[in-house]
This record gives sequence, structure tokens and C-alpha cells, in this order.
Amino acid sequence: MVEQTFQPAPKLGLCDLNQNIIDAEYAIRGAIPTRAEELEFQLSTTTDGDLPFNNVVYASIGNPQQLDQKPLTFTRQVISILQYPELIKSKDVLIANGLYKKDAFDRACKLLTQIGKSVGAYTCTQGVYGIRETVANSIFRRDGFPADPNDIFLTDGASKAATYLLSILCKDKSTGILVPIPQYPLYTASITMYNATMLPYYLDESSNWSTNADEIEQIVVDSIAKGIKPRVIVVINPGNPTGAVLSFDTIAKIFKVAAKYGIVVIADEVYQNNIYYEEVQFYSMKKVLRTLQRDETGYENVQLASLHSTSKGVFGECGQRGGYMEIVGFTDEVRQVITKLASISICSVVTGQALVDLMVDPPKEGDDSYQLDRTERLTIHNNMKERGFLLYEIFSKLEGINCQKPQGAMYLFPTLLLPKKALEEAKKLNLLPDEFYCLRLLEATGICTVPGSGFGQVDGTWHVRTTFLAPGTKWIKDWETFHKEFYDQYRD
Repeated sequence: MVEQTFQPAPKLGLCDLNQNIIDAEYAIRGAIPTRAEELEFQLSTTTDGDLPFNNVVYASIGNPQQLDQKPLTFTRQVISILQYPELIKSKDVLIANGLYKKDAFDRACKLLTQIGKSVGAYTCTQGVYGIRETVANSIFRRDGFPADPNDIFLTDGASKAATYLLSILCKDKSTGILVPIPQYPLYTASITMYNATMLPYYLDESSNWSTNADEIEQIVVDSIAKGIKPRVIVVINPGNPTGAVLSFDTIAKIFKVAAKYGIVVIADEVYQNNIYYEEVQFYSMKKVLRTLQRDETGYENVQLASLHSTSKGVFGECGQRGGYMEIVGFTDEVRQVITKLASISICSVVTGQALVDLMVDPPKEGDDSYQLDRTERLTIHNNMKERGFLLYEIFSKLEGINCQKPQGAMYLFPTLLLPKKALEEAKKLNLLPDEFYCLRLLEATGICTVPGSGFGQVDGTWHVRTTFLAPGTKWIKDWETFHKEFYDQYRD
């Protein structure tokens, strides 16, 4: 019998894929960071000195441990015991030799009891109940209002919680999602992927990136007139990329708009422990809401989802994917849908769940690990603050940069007042002006940043987002030198 031949079917192309995914953009992993990875590979494979720098400094992403921030000792001791419980059999020897503290074993044993037999086993969808109790207790200590463990979902970082919520709440193009500009690109990317309509509300750079609730309400009214239902407002506090911290009154005004128009509030509060001034206070949106519900009428139907993460603060455990969301005010029907979506992933990473417990309930005074843990946390926090202020002070002195002083988070988002010749050169290269600046900065110094265009900005303005996580000050001085030379080269 003659074997039949056939023409192979073609491979998939872009036209076969979900266009919403293709259209989504995420600048933090975009063209500039991709180029940085190429340069880093070049440095690792050649020794001919072709590049004018010896290492790449990733100031593009809030990834502290990539930039030599040391993990907290108590945290890693507990996690190591959870990963290898056989260590418990050698507890006395390990403590006697100073390798572990007694309270690390105490906490690990408590968590193992709550988790069950192993961190290698699934937990329930919302996460280990005992850990959710710990989270609820920490929220009560923070806010002075009770929290219910049944309102807590342990998630793979805050990003997973945000995408859960947006995937449910973005019904179609008639759904409007209010997003601050500038914003964290996760939100604009998710809105594109879920085929909803972004409703940008612009933060006021001239008044330290403040939020104007009256302008938000006008956007709501205008969108309704166009047939778009404002369904969600995203509030990032402290701000990413701005570092701004919202006042109690500003948050209360946002809730007034949300209550009036039935808008769900997503509170991205992952930087709540990154506050750098004594006179600046972080108010959780949950605390403000409960205060309004206690003192006034009209707020009883507000729906709030608050997000937190082990990736930020002084923890910096980005790769271990720990986080939580607290949902309040949602109907049972909507809660069931959220639970169903979470159950598709079965559960979040179990060691990430344990890290949430350790983040919100660190060693207390009198515990064996308290002094070291407190010292480590203060050192990390103060180093961030010192580098942030140094970078701000240098930006403030440079020609062609305007920068707001960082109140919180771990970023600066300065305005670039680029010369006309630089704008023309960027256009020749088919690059946005801030993208051109960031690319030149990277290739001259190895400093990787993200153009402000990836976060959103007022038309005609240009920015750059940088972290202040990288150790030392040499990279900051290198940036200063580059910027002066850049302006001299392109001066009008």
C-alpha cells in the first residue's frame, strides 16, 4: 500500500491569538529591561571591555533582593524549618550552636500545625485558616476595627489578587475602570486583556501627586453619559510610581464618590510600610471606610478589596509570591464567584502563605529573635530612605529634572525637561523621548530604568521611574554625570 502524503498545516501566527493579550503592554518588563538583560549577558560572556560599565543596575523594578537586600534572618529560619521539618529533631544542637533561635522553631511548629503535614500539600482555596486569623488580627491592630478571617484570601502576591478581581469585574467595553495616571502597568495591561475601558484620573504632580476626588466624580459623570458604567476605581497608596501618600480626607472623598455611584474600590496598599517621614501617616482604606460607616450614613454598601504583599516593605520576598486580599461589603453571590476563581488555582504557594504570617506578626519584644529582627528591619528601612533622599537631592540640583520628594514606596518619578535636539533625535530613532533618555542612560552607565510613558503621564510631559533600592551611591553619581553630559550634548 502506498503511504499517503499530505501538506503540513501552517504554524500559528499572531492572527490566531487573542488580540487583547497581544495589545496588552507591561513596561516594567518592556524594551529597556530587555535590552538590560542583553547587556548583562554580554558582560558575562566577554572580557574585552566593549561596554563603559562593569555591571547592570536594575533600578527598573521593585525587586529588593535582586539588589543585594538581605532576607530577614528570622523569616528565613522559619521557612527553612517548614521546608525541612527534620531540623526539629536537631533543634537543641542548632540553637546551642547559634544557627537558629528558639522562637524560630516555636513559630515553625505552630505553622506546621496550622498548615498540616507539609508545605508541599495543597491548602484550602482561601489559604490556611490560622494564617488568615493572624492577618485579621494584624489588621485589627493596624486599624482599630475588627477583621474577619473569612474575608481574607491568601494569594500569590498582590498581583494575583488584582487580576482575580479585574477578570471578574471587567464585563465588556461598557465597563469602566478608573485608574490613576501615572499607575502601575499591571492595571492597564489587565484592563486591555479583559476588554474593559480605562477611565484615567490624573494625579497632580505640582501638589506632590495629589488626588482630586471632584475630578474623579466628573470623570464618572462623563463616562455614564457616554454609556460606560464606572465599575471599579483603583487606588494605589502609597503611590507607584509616585511615592505619594494619601491623607484621610482624600480617601474619604474617594469613598464618597464610590458610595454615590456604586463603584468597587481596589486598594493597592503593598507599600504601606514604606513611609519615610514622621509627619506622613499611612491610613488604610479599610480604616477610613469603617470610620465613615461608624460616623455617617450612605456608606453601608461600599465594596472594598484591599491588597498587600510580602514583596515590598522591608521583606522584599518578591520571588516567594506571598500576599493577601481582604474583601468587605461584597454580596454572598459575588464572594462565591471570587472563591470559585481562586479555586481554579487550587491555592496559593504555601510557603508564601507562611511568609504573610511572618510579615504581619514579626517577633515581639522579649522573643529571642526580636532584637536582631528589629535591627535588620530598621537598617533596611533607613537605607532605603537615605538612598531615596540622596537621589532626590541630586535630581533637584540637575538642569532639566523636576522631582517630588518621596513620601513612601520605593520609587522616584521625576519629570524630564528634554532639550529640543534630544526630542528630534528620539523622533529620528522612532523612540518616545523618555524611552530615548532611558536607553541612552542604560547604554552609558548600565542603569536600567523605565520610561514614564509606560506608566501614563500628561500629554507632552516625559518622566522616568527609578527605584532607590540599589546599594551604594556610585550608580547615583554615575547617573548625575550622564545627565550633565546628555544635556551638554543636546543643549538647545
